[in-house]
Amino acid sequence: QVRLVESGGGSVQAGGSLRLSCVVSGNTWSPYCMGWFRQGRGQEREGVAVFGTGGNPTYTDSVKGRFTISQDNAQKNVWTLYLQMDSLKPEDTAMYYCAAEWTGACRSRVLVESAYTYWGQGTQVTVAS
Repeated sequence: QVRLVESGGGSVQAGGSLRLSCVVSGNTWSPYCMGWFRQGRGQEREGVAVFGTGGNPTYTDSVKGRFTISQDNAQKNVWTLYLQMDSLKPEDTAMYYCAAEWTGACRSRVLVESAYTYWGQGTQVTVAS
């Protein structure tokens, strides 16, 4: 059974940093795509930073130069996904979700919510001005 478990959220002042982690497990082969989405209050869920099939990261414009996605696979069939968030702004306040997809549905839609089947429970990030 696939599981995605996020951690690392919290509250920071504007300009601060946070690092999110997500442990992905439960499948025997690597996901095609996995990454981070966020949903602010009253807003739609948006893709923030993801790894697609080519292995290179894709970022939404609003976080380029501030957020860095990375991953490791130190344990067999377990992937840990990270999101280093620097120079945080109040508009980064949201629930952050980890997502993964094992079919090609995400291939050309890496930042699209509907392209992903598996989701974590979310971790809250609050940035105070």
